[in-house]
Amino acid sequence: MSPVPRTHLAGRRRFKGLTQETAAEAVGVTPTTWARWERGQQGIRAYYWPRIAEILGVQESDLARLLGLTAEDTPTRPLGITAVVDEATRLWRSEMETDRRALLAALPFIPSALGEWLLSYTHDTPPAATARQGPGPRVGLSDATRIREARDAFKKLDSQFGGGMVRSAVVDYLHTNVTPLLKGTYTSDVGAELLGAAAYMTGLAAWTAFDLEQHGQAQQHYTQALSLAKAGGDTLTAVWLLSAMSLQAFHLDEPRWAQRLTSAAQDTARKADAPPVVMAMVSIRRARALALSTQPDPGSGPVRNDLQVGKLLDEATHAFDRGRTDRDPDWAQFYEEAWHISEEGRVWSLLGNHQRALGHADDAISSYTGGTRRRSIQLNRLEAAKAHLAMGDLEQSLACARLAVPAVKSLTSTRAAHLAHRFADRLEPYGTSPHVREFRDLLKAELSA
Repeated sequence: MSPVPRTHLAGRRRFKGLTQETAAEAVGVTPTTWARWERGQQGIRAYYWPRIAEILGVQESDLARLLGLTAEDTPTRPLGITAVVDEATRLWRSEMETDRRALLAALPFIPSALGEWLLSYTHDTPPAATARQGPGPRVGLSDATRIREARDAFKKLDSQFGGGMVRSAVVDYLHTNVTPLLKGTYTSDVGAELLGAAAYMTGLAAWTAFDLEQHGQAQQHYTQALSLAKAGGDTLTAVWLLSAMSLQAFHLDEPRWAQRLTSAAQDTARKADAPPVVMAMVSIRRARALALSTQPDPGSGPVRNDLQVGKLLDEATHAFDRGRTDRDPDWAQFYEEAWHISEEGRVWSLLGNHQRALGHADDAISSYTGGTRRRSIQLNRLEAAKAHLAMGDLEQSLACARLAVPAVKSLTSTRAAHLAHRFADRLEPYGTSPHVREFRDLLKAELSA
């Protein structure tokens, strides 16, 4: 049957003087979703009814009658294993087409989309079974293991050289190697492992897009990764994905979504009785989100509470000190001590304790070994530079930043270059200083590309 347009929804929206974009933002969905609602192409979940009624100025009890909604109106996101696979592989295939890849790279970051994804992850029912009879090869557990091993190898290159070095290889691997496996034949046990491994690799595709400042593209891959993790019942990979999404929110100055994402990651980890290293990560990210919140903002979660932040830091340290277990997920190997120290330093910076932030940045730099964390080292040098500047030591601040700039140039990380420019913006009060002018000239010469 052809979709039936919801003319009352569109008419009432126009009567209230709202565009599709403003209505979507008020409800917490994307403009595309709102447009599909009006065209009758997508069900409207009951979760959104109270907010829709509020912005349209009607009683919730009258909403169903006015808009032609029924209790059966459900999200149209496909929940079967075949639909989950088709949705993910379609995205990977698009990355292989030049025109589509350029379009994806240009997509904007849409904060309201995060609400839809969180709701879907939290409330949608996963596929009833993870077995599949497909036209592709017969798949075994060893195939899922190889995907995880390949992902870890790509991640090491990403950490050393930046997301631009490996992103195309990651997407090609998803399209060329993972797609045939997902469309093959496998048992429920193998299917769960395969979906989890695919989510793990897709999360890296999202992360590398984020590192290249292609934020809309990163969002697309994160949502597919979450869908795959949910379908496979891989809760700990979902925790990592939610936490990684919060890093994007931090980077884009979206404190409300940073709070929601870190809260979701922490709740998911607790329900899964996650091992200590996972709890350490989610606790410290939650502390960072709360430290970032400095102004009351109704609807955004709790206002910053320094005592609560300190408690979370203590919980994170205690959990990390408990050490590794045989239940640790694959990604936990990358959450090492230096990374933990670095994360704690960022929290102290947000709390205004710049001396402690500096100490943590210096400790993190000295703790990274083997030359496999070049990007992390440079980002911590910029953190140290920020701390020195906040304490009024311009000379030492510039000295730290100068060390970072040439190394940032050698990375294929647009994000690292962007953070170097952000530091330069902090130098504006000292713009007349010859040392500052010299540093800015260096930055322009080294990172002009």
